[in-house]
Amino acid sequence: MVSTLTWVIAGIAVYTLGAMALHARGLLPESVRVTGPIVTLHTGRGRAFLNRLAAPRRFWRAWGNFGVGAAVVVMVGSAAAVFGSALAAIRDPDRATFQDPQNALVIPGVNDFLPLAAAPEIVFGLVVGLVVHEGGHGLLCRVEDIDIDSMGLAFFAFLPVGAFVEPDEESRNRASRGSQTRMFAAGVTNNFFVTFLAFLLLFGPVAGSISVAAGVPVGDVVRGSSADDAGIDYGDVVTSVNGTTVDDEAAFERAVGRVESRRVRVGLRDGTTATINRSLLLTRVVPSVVEGVEVSRDRPTVIERVNGTSVGTEREFARVVANRTVVELETNRGSASVPIGAYVSSVNETGAFADAGAPTGDADLIITSVDGRRVTNVTTLSSVLDGTDPGETVTVVAYVDGSRESFEVTLDEGDDGNGYLGVRLAGGYSGMVVDDMGIDPYPASGFLSILGGSSGPLGGLLSGEFLRNAFVVLLLPFFATLAPDISYNFAGFIPPVTNFYTVTGPLAALGDGVFLAANLLFWTAWINLNLGLFNCIPMFPLDGGHILRASTESVVSRLPVSDRRRLTTALTGSVSVVMLVGLALMLFAPQLL
Repeated sequence: MVSTLTWVIAGIAVYTLGAMALHARGLLPESVRVTGPIVTLHTGRGRAFLNRLAAPRRFWRAWGNFGVGAAVVVMVGSAAAVFGSALAAIRDPDRATFQDPQNALVIPGVNDFLPLAAAPEIVFGLVVGLVVHEGGHGLLCRVEDIDIDSMGLAFFAFLPVGAFVEPDEESRNRASRGSQTRMFAAGVTNNFFVTFLAFLLLFGPVAGSISVAAGVPVGDVVRGSSADDAGIDYGDVVTSVNGTTVDDEAAFERAVGRVESRRVRVGLRDGTTATINRSLLLTRVVPSVVEGVEVSRDRPTVIERVNGTSVGTEREFARVVANRTVVELETNRGSASVPIGAYVSSVNETGAFADAGAPTGDADLIITSVDGRRVTNVTTLSSVLDGTDPGETVTVVAYVDGSRESFEVTLDEGDDGNGYLGVRLAGGYSGMVVDDMGIDPYPASGFLSILGGSSGPLGGLLSGEFLRNAFVVLLLPFFATLAPDISYNFAGFIPPVTNFYTVTGPLAALGDGVFLAANLLFWTAWINLNLGLFNCIPMFPLDGGHILRASTESVVSRLPVSDRRRLTTALTGSVSVVMLVGLALMLFAPQLL
C-alpha cells in the first residue's frame, strides 16, 4: 500500500514540473517567481502603509530593542534544545518524538499529530504567523530607513510557508549594526506577542466559558471488549449505569463495581442506551510475569477462569485472588501460574526496601503482603501503608524472579507522612491490567485545565500559571508521546472531542462558536510560538543566524585581531553547521539508528 508521504511527494513533483513549465513559457505574471517547488508572489504594494505605521519611530525602536533582548535569550535556549534533542535522538532513537520525517511538515493529514479536522484553524494560524513575522521586518525596515525592494508570500506547492520582505541590499548594508539587528528580531518579537495575546484570550474568557460535560467521555474502546460489542465508540459520553447517574469516572467505577450481574445497562449523553455483557480482558501485562499468555491489540485476551473458578468481572477476579497468593490464570490465549500482588518496577538504591536486601537491578518483584496483611495490587498496598509510620519495621513478603522471600523493612517517610518502601510501582495486579468494560476515558478535564479553565483572572497571568500553561500547550499535539500514562494528543476542540464539553459562562450566547474561537486561538498561539522558536535557532538563513552574526561582529570588533570579518564568518558558520546537523539528526537519526 502506498504511504501518504509517497503521494504527497508525487503531488509536489507534479506541481513543481507544471509550475516550472508555465514559468518557462512566460505564462505566469511577472510577480510570480518559481524556484523548484517554491513559488513566491511579489508586490510593491503596502510600502505606503508601512511608512505611515512607522511614524512613531521612538516607540518602534524601543519595541525593537526589547525584541532583541528577548530573541537573544530564546536563541540560546533554541540552540540548547536542538543540541539536546539531537543527542537524545542518538542515544535513544526509539523514544524520539518525530519517528518519521513527515512529522516535521506542518501539513494536516500528513503530519501524524495534525489532523485534517483542524486544517482550517492551522492554516489560519500559519497565515497570521507569517504576516505578522514578515510585517515586523518590513515595519522596522522603514523605521530604520532601510528601503524595501518587494514583499509577498511564499508557497511550498499549494501550502503557504512564508511571507517575506526583501530589503534593498545596499540600503541595508548602510544601516547600523543595531538597526539591522532590530529589523531581524522584529519578526520573532511579533510572533511571541501574538502568542501572548492568543494565550491570554484562550486561558481567560474562552476556556473559562467551556466546561466538561457530566459523565464519562469515551476516548477509546478496547477492540473485542464488552463495550466494543455493545456498539460504544469514541465520542460517546456515558451518563448512567443501571439507571444511576454518573457525573465522572470515579462515580462510574463505583456504580459499575456495585453491579453483581455481568450485564450492565449504560445510558449515553445522546439519549440512547446500551447493554454491556461483561467479560474480563487482560489489556496489559509484564511478559516475564505472565509467561505463556499472549496479549496484543489485534486480538483480545479474555480471562476465563482463575483457579478453576469462572470470572467475568473485576469484582469476581478480586474476590478469587484475595486469599490466594499464587493463582492459575486460564485465558483464551494460554495459561500461567502467577503470584498476585503489587508489581515493583524499580527499587530505589538508597530506599528502605533496598536497605532490607531487596534487589535494585532488573528483577520481577511482586509484593504479596505487608505485616501479614494481604496485598493484591497497587491500591491495596497503598491502603496498607497508609496505616504505618516512618521508622516502623514491617515484614514484607515478595516474590523475586518467582521465588518467595521475606524482608524486614524499616520504613522511610513518604510525601504523605506515612511509611514508604522506596519503590516505584506499576499499576494493576502483578503488573496485569484487567478490564471488564473496555472503556478508556478521555482526559477531558485534564486538557481543559491545561488550557486555562481553572487559571483564574487573565488566564493565570496574575497567579503565575500563564507560562506553565503556555509551555504545556506547546506539547499538547503530541502529548501522548511524552506522557506514557496519557493515551491521547490534543488537537483542539474538534469533533468528536466537542461531545465531551459544554459551553457555559460569559460567552454562552455564542454556542459552538466558542469551540471555533478556542481552536483559532489554540492553533494561532501554537504556530506563532513555534515560528518564533524556530526562527531563533542561530543558523542561516533564519533570523537567529542574522542576529548571531550581528552579535558576533559586535564582540569581535573589540578584539585585537587583524581579520575580524574572517573570524566572524568562521564562528557564525560553525554554529550554523552544528545547528543544521542537529536538526538533521532530530529528523533522521531515529530512522537510521
